[in-house]
Amino acid sequence: MNMRNIEVLKILAKNGRTFTVKDASEILSVEEDTLKKLLYRMEARGWIERIEKGKYIIIPLEAEKGRYTLNEFVIASLLVSPYAIAYWSALHHHGLTEQIPSTVFIQTTGRKKRQRIEVFGVNYRIVKVKKEKFFGTEKAWIDESEVIITDAEKTVVDCLDKPQYCGGIIEVCKALKKGTFDAEKLSDYALRIGNTGVIRRLGYLSEIFGIEGTLPKPDTRNYLLLDPSMPKKGKRSAKWRLIINVEEREMGGLE
Repeated sequence: MNMRNIEVLKILAKNGRTFTVKDASEILSVEEDTLKKLLYRMEARGWIERIEKGKYIIIPLEAEKGRYTLNEFVIASLLVSPYAIAYWSALHHHGLTEQIPSTVFIQTTGRKKRQRIEVFGVNYRIVKVKKEKFFGTEKAWIDESEVIITDAEKTVVDCLDKPQYCGGIIEVCKALKKGTFDAEKLSDYALRIGNTGVIRRLGYLSEIFGIEGTLPKPDTRNYLLLDPSMPKKGKRSAKWRLIINVEEREMGGLE
């Protein structure tokens, strides 16, 4: 590598190990055609690698070509904006599930043409939600990079909102049994997310796992499924207007 290329990499790396074509254009102040040729040569020589159209990572000089990559959460942070690592991925991050998801789940309010993306052999699932559902996040440092992840309480509420992205209600039960939660925050988040199904599911499960919440009983005659992904059969909870279509022994909360 000549000195010019070393200097270019140093300049690009000042803002971190990743950059976009737009970043490079602004930082290097070169014409579009020149920039395209430069990035093509750098990628061909293994100095940078594209993770998505227009997005690159800088490969450490000592790394072997084709054998370096970033942590999957760091890559996830580059795929859409705004973003938060969420659902099953966040459950695992918080130590609330023993299952290792094969897909990285990303929550966003932004628009993305592709909801399913594969980068370096890892599958990413982008889940768009309404702006009022995008809250309850925290920052974590992973491989010297700061990423945004839903906090433990928001992760549980999100999973109750969309159980299909966490492995089903059983995984939420495991989390509630295993973790320590702020009951008031759980209740506040459930009310804030604006889904009566979340309130009912959390209310029912909170009673099973001894979590003291302040959720209102549903004012309706209609029944919802505890787990929308499971068959519509099971006993009924009149208090929470739920069809308990999951065996209590499977929930792990009852002796």
